[in-house]
Amino acid sequence: MGENITQKIIKSHLVSGEMIAGQEISIKIDQTLTQDSTGTMAYLQFEAMKIPRVKTKKSVAYIDHNTLQQGFENADDHKYIQTVAAKHGIYFSRPGNGICHQVHLERFGRPGWTLLGSDSHTPTGGGIGMLAIGAGGLDVAVAMAGGPYNLSMPKVCRVTLKGSLRPWVSAKDIILKVLQLLSVKGGVGKVIEYAGPGVLSLTVPERATITNMGAELGATTSIFPSDQQTREFLKAQGREDDWIPLVADEDAVYDEEIELDLSTIEPMIARPHSPDNVVSVVEEEGTKVDQVAIGSCTNSSYLDLMKVAKILKGKTVHKDVSLVIAPGSKQVYTMLAQNGALADLIDAGARILESACGPCIGMGQAPATDAVSLRTFNRNFYGRSGTSSAQVYLVSPEVAAVSALTGMVTDPRGFGKAPELDMPKSFLVNDNSIIPPADDGSEIEVVRGPNIKPFPLSSELADRVEGLVLLKMEDNITTDHIMPSNAKLLPFRSNIPHLSNYCLTPVDETFPARAKENKGGFLVAGHNYGQGSSREHAALVPLYLGIKGVIAKSFARIHKSNLINSGIMPLVFEREEDYDLIDVNDRLELVDAISQVKAGGLITIRNITKDIDIRLRLELSTREREMILAGGLLNLTKKTRS
Repeated sequence: MGENITQKIIKSHLVSGEMIAGQEISIKIDQTLTQDSTGTMAYLQFEAMKIPRVKTKKSVAYIDHNTLQQGFENADDHKYIQTVAAKHGIYFSRPGNGICHQVHLERFGRPGWTLLGSDSHTPTGGGIGMLAIGAGGLDVAVAMAGGPYNLSMPKVCRVTLKGSLRPWVSAKDIILKVLQLLSVKGGVGKVIEYAGPGVLSLTVPERATITNMGAELGATTSIFPSDQQTREFLKAQGREDDWIPLVADEDAVYDEEIELDLSTIEPMIARPHSPDNVVSVVEEEGTKVDQVAIGSCTNSSYLDLMKVAKILKGKTVHKDVSLVIAPGSKQVYTMLAQNGALADLIDAGARILESACGPCIGMGQAPATDAVSLRTFNRNFYGRSGTSSAQVYLVSPEVAAVSALTGMVTDPRGFGKAPELDMPKSFLVNDNSIIPPADDGSEIEVVRGPNIKPFPLSSELADRVEGLVLLKMEDNITTDHIMPSNAKLLPFRSNIPHLSNYCLTPVDETFPARAKENKGGFLVAGHNYGQGSSREHAALVPLYLGIKGVIAKSFARIHKSNLINSGIMPLVFEREEDYDLIDVNDRLELVDAISQVKAGGLITIRNITKDIDIRLRLELSTREREMILAGGLLNLTKKTRS
């Protein structure tokens, strides 16, 4: 029996376990990446392990999130990351060098290698044939220390692409179509592997758009073959020696299969407030637009922005539209400047932002009250833009550019000849904004500003766990709900006590005060709790507030792992209808907790207020049960080393 691409990479990196879907495995990690929003905490955790130098083949620290410097906090964190990177063998990508996923694809990604990143969009690397997985910062810290990454062996879903895209239809429309078909929960526990003759027509940047936004499916990752397109991209980056061929065997077996005819896909749009609320652009045509934002790790490549420049050249942005554009990397920015495309963008009336995440994470460019904002980003969660009343739509660069000119959502197929571009034979390579680590870090002093506070640690599991239900929530609660991420709060990512004042406030503004008053308790939620970002602050801050367990109908993969890493129990209703048996302010009690967790499987928790027992599933591996008993991954690591 042949092997698919996912199985080939996992097999060559397997440390323990069997490659049987659903069983826990551990794999060796070749590369790691962090960004500054999650990186400070990851490096604090790495330092706690007392490892003098990273043990990966390459680790890179990027500065791309917290680039607005309204106070000392962001600059202090950047100095901390730069010095800790120099000391411990980590490459440092300076502010302005670009978004981590775009730069990593350009300069470091390698087919057949594994990449673990403290950002949920790390699967972007799958566009170059990497097994690239997003995780919490602590998992990345463990990988930097030489430890394996543990995960459930995913199922592999093959998406067979046939035909080719018609003019004005792009890679963004492909992934929006996949989201329409599968939903934000459809990829949970799976790797989405692309195959078929249609793959050959897609460049690496186009593939990266698809794998990047595959994170919104809830998938472990997405991956494309490493073929001639991959080789040409790496050659143009001056890295042809990094290329290897990597394709699935002809008789490879998959757990699921989907077929898409690219010639039938239309320009698509995701309506507020979910990336899977997808329809054809035609269904929204004519909707007045107030803001257009082009960029993010999804759509800020050289090819994307050259298409935008060609559309805008010689024209003027509609008088009622604010158009902002953020090139994904210094490489992209400089090439646009050299060939005149940047002047075309500016001349049309676009506002050019620095090469960073910017408005995608709510770091500036918040829309006006009740505004409609078209964005080429990957998420349109409620309030993520910084304006809770804004209506945020997700579209391709082509739809965004044309709509910026017309002032309304516009199907670009009626706009004339579509821009055509070829992959450059060579990209501009200048790595002077990537600082290598010191050869000997022993003399490097790590600089810590006053905003950097110790991270919270849980204690060993008590045999009796009791507390009030502090919140009861619906389906699809995101990490943006749990730990808001905006320009006001991002500078405090290394200050958990400060962040605790804002935890879950988009759901209930009184939550932080009630959690502190009651010394913690339980959270109850519907399906897909914790979807979205990999930010482990969505677990660390509830830990700081004393949350003992989260009871939900189901969990998003990364957030569930972050809860376990923090020593918080992720409990799943055995019967979904039992969700109705718990209300806010009910007092819950878990007795014989240690023996129940050790036994695994079903857990009985008592609702003292209603005088009923509720059966819950604690779906953990043996290793994860040990983590819950020890009070989290760091406690377990210290315990096993002592």
